[in-house]
Amino acid sequence: MIKRIGRHTLEFTEMPRVVSAASVVGKKESEGPLVQWFDRTVIDTTMGGETWEKAEAMFQKEAVEIASQKAGVNYDNIDYVFAGDLLNQCVSSSSGLRDFGIPFMGQYGACSTMAQTIACASIFTESGAGDICAAVTSSHFCSAERQFRLPLQYGGQRTPTAQWTVTGSGCMIISGAENGALRKPEFIGNNDRSSDQIAVKHVCTGKIIDMGIKDANNMGAAMAGAAADTVYRFLNDTNTAPYDYDLIVTGDLGKVGTDILYELLEKENIKISDNHKDCGLMIFDLETQDVHAGGSGCGCSASVLCSYLYKNMLSRKLNNILFIATGALMSPTIVQQGESISGIAHLVNLVNIN
Repeated sequence: MIKRIGRHTLEFTEMPRVVSAASVVGKKESEGPLVQWFDRTVIDTTMGGETWEKAEAMFQKEAVEIASQKAGVNYDNIDYVFAGDLLNQCVSSSSGLRDFGIPFMGQYGACSTMAQTIACASIFTESGAGDICAAVTSSHFCSAERQFRLPLQYGGQRTPTAQWTVTGSGCMIISGAENGALRKPEFIGNNDRSSDQIAVKHVCTGKIIDMGIKDANNMGAAMAGAAADTVYRFLNDTNTAPYDYDLIVTGDLGKVGTDILYELLEKENIKISDNHKDCGLMIFDLETQDVHAGGSGCGCSASVLCSYLYKNMLSRKLNNILFIATGALMSPTIVQQGESISGIAHLVNLVNIN
């Protein structure tokens, strides 16, 4: 059963289960601080393909394959796949997933897409519209640079506020509560942990917030307002405070956007800095890797969620987290036309239930 709390927060009384999760990342990501948590790292980021776009499609395909294997489900058992990426018409998703034969619902929320796909999969499984769904996103540094900025061969200078698009993908398999116990357990280290212990308790849909940012190399600033708005509305809807959660994780605000987020929320007497992390700051080491303000892209929050965060929930180091993926709703055309770049942030509340 789905209950609406406040204006835009949904509460799941049965709570869909996160059956499994998988992450696949590229070379630069494997050189960062989270390398031990990823399911697969790929040194050849072309994935043996002829184009960067084909390579990105392969990242999504492998993430779904690994997550399905972990869950012990065949592709025929998955009722729907919710997937998206940053490229025109979400071609990485459709190209990467077409051979599975799973009914497909393409999603676009820019870098917020992972939270959006999880929200949709949770609504479908909680309502009974589907028994088992997959939520998956991806991004690739080279394909994103080609579409949104300049060809890599141009060798343009990156501004200090610029972020590095993550090459990677993350996938979660989500089932209705009654199906969760049918799935295989996963083994983390020496601990036998059932993967149906993690559930989706709430989702809060983001609003389109325009901070007036026109610089395509300052995505953190463009997205910070949307993140602040979603956090503020969710806490009000649920009558909770930041300290009620083990961790509040934003998608990829990076250093610039994180500072702005703190400032905006403190104006509302909300302090999250004590238990907040940003995926764009977690996946890379800003001191040793040349990523400027941090990581970004659909694959940024997806790969961090489906590796470090998910596995720390399995081991019960984390039991109640807010995952807020953030996105900049832009296209090369509107940037060239001098239009401002709106932001969006969707929230998913994940909890341990056993």
